[in-house]
Amino acid sequence: MQPDQLALSPADSEAVRQLAQRTGKAETELLHEAVAELMQRATLENWQVALRRVKGMWADHPDAPDVRKLREGWENRMEDITGPAHD
Repeated sequence: MQPDQLALSPADSEAVRQLAQRTGKAETELLHEAVAELMQRATLENWQVALRRVKGMWADHPDAPDVRKLREGWENRMEDITGPAHD
C-alpha cells in the first residue's frame, strides 16, 4: 500500500480520534472506510448520471418496442416457468 499524507483540521483529527476510540477501530481503518464509501458513492452517482442521459432516448422513434408490452411478456414467461407470483 502506498503511504499518503492527509491533512486534517484539528477538529476533524479529534473527531476521527474519538470515533476510533468509541469503535475500537484504528484511525487509519476509519479513513480507509471513508475513502471507500466516497468512491462507492461517486460510482453510484456516475451510474445515475448515465441513466439520466439515456432516459427517453427512444421516445421519438416510432419503431422502438413498447417496453410495457415487453415487460408483460417477460412476466408471463416467468409465470410459465415458476408459477404465479404471490405477494
